[in-house]
Amino acid sequence: MSDVAAPKPVKQRGLLRSSLLVSVMTLMSRVLGLVRDVVIAIFLGASSNADCFFVAFKIPNFLRRLFAEGAFSQAFVPVLSEYKEKGSIESVKLLIDRTAGALGGVLLLVTSLAVIASPLVATLFAPGFRDDPAKFQLTSDMIRITFPYLFLISMTGFAGGILNTFGRYAVPAFTPVLLNVCLIVSALYFSSYFAEPAMALAWGVLMAGMVQLVFQLPFLQRIQMLPRPRWDWHNEGVQKIVTLMIPALFGVSISQINLLLDTILASFLPTGSISWLYYSDRLVELPLGVFAIAIATVVLPNLSRQRAGGNEVAFSSTLDWGLRGVLLMAVPAAVALMLLAEPILITLFQYGELQMRDVSMAALSLRAYTLGLIPFMLIKVLAPGFYARQDTKTPVRIGIIAMVANMVMNIAFVIPLHHYWQVGHAGLALATAASAWLNAGLLYRGLRRNASFTPLLGWGRYCLQLLGAVVAMSACLYYGLQWFTGWEAWSVWERTLHLLVLCVAGGGAYALVMFGCGLRLRDLKGPVAH
Repeated sequence: MSDVAAPKPVKQRGLLRSSLLVSVMTLMSRVLGLVRDVVIAIFLGASSNADCFFVAFKIPNFLRRLFAEGAFSQAFVPVLSEYKEKGSIESVKLLIDRTAGALGGVLLLVTSLAVIASPLVATLFAPGFRDDPAKFQLTSDMIRITFPYLFLISMTGFAGGILNTFGRYAVPAFTPVLLNVCLIVSALYFSSYFAEPAMALAWGVLMAGMVQLVFQLPFLQRIQMLPRPRWDWHNEGVQKIVTLMIPALFGVSISQINLLLDTILASFLPTGSISWLYYSDRLVELPLGVFAIAIATVVLPNLSRQRAGGNEVAFSSTLDWGLRGVLLMAVPAAVALMLLAEPILITLFQYGELQMRDVSMAALSLRAYTLGLIPFMLIKVLAPGFYARQDTKTPVRIGIIAMVANMVMNIAFVIPLHHYWQVGHAGLALATAASAWLNAGLLYRGLRRNASFTPLLGWGRYCLQLLGAVVAMSACLYYGLQWFTGWEAWSVWERTLHLLVLCVAGGGAYALVMFGCGLRLRDLKGPVAH
């Protein structure tokens, strides 16, 4: 990576504060998300009913990534930022009203069709369930309940995009907490009212969508941007968003499409495969959500504003800051998850219906997914570099390459792993990780080629600091695991205490070495620019 001298700093230091605020709120959501998954594991384990619920929940959740904070957000936020920077308040409000009408209308149509044709949706996303009539019927029934969540959470994401553009980052970051609260309450207090406890979770998903949308409306009213939906596809701003969004539907959601392909293929694998992938993916999502998405949430509006203002130096500096911040957390998180896979899964999930075999199987897919954690997190910063420039074609082209590679690797990995060792689900995770590296590498090369990003001075030293700190952390965790044995025999409090000791020791070693190598908080406060 070539270096250029860093320019003298100016007052552009708000990104760290905003990212930390989003990180704290997101951390709260992710911790509650883990509590939610623990509750689900206790009630459902890795059973057939658990597989059904995870499919029914994953489908609208996947489409949410397209219609909400995924492709739509990447198209909507740059256009809204441009209107905010160059237009009047009236033009901004008009854009919001027309976009709300267009997005809401499409979502209502998609949701209605999916509810009516839920067996077809179940066949499309879990074709392996057709061989088990009871499993297929339960999945279809739950899809009817969970799919309206797509409309509700997508409109919530639309509201969050407005709030982020106006610098109100905390409310959208806190909102997912409400999903976890609703699911926990549904599992603990309402599951006894249903013959199938999984149905209570399905209704909890629907309730969560309503609560999250209603929660954000007063904050939109406070900044006088509460949408009044108007159906107007001919509006110039709406047309621009649609033009940017159509290719972005594919480009920004490659990792989600790959995960969905994993679900489709896993439906043909032994019972429990979908659940093993879900539990391992949830652990990978923790650092991804807390750090990478938090940074990306702040980076995109700033990149869009800098691009609209023609400040290319600040644009490149913001990308540089985002990449350094992501790697600071991604590298130790990936190594720690790799080393602590079994202890984490045992501590969090091995209660009630989840057995030790399920832990062992989930650990295999967790380690495979962890190999892709670093590129997963890098993509969250690299992709906005294109979308802020209103370039959606390049990520689409790269996404097609990555998706085709993922499909080829799925076949190459899953067949032998399933045939010889009955661990085909780990092959799915491994293929997803490998395609993420390809995706991130091509995005990075594209930003360098179009001169959108020029690395600042100091990357060589920074990488050496990371390496030294991760080695120290790994040594602490390795020797700690030799000392702590017998995790499955311990109580929940013993497991939690020992895991906390390992995390504190490893994290402390990492932080001390980084500090000893010269890294200071002021170095992370934000990008520098002329």
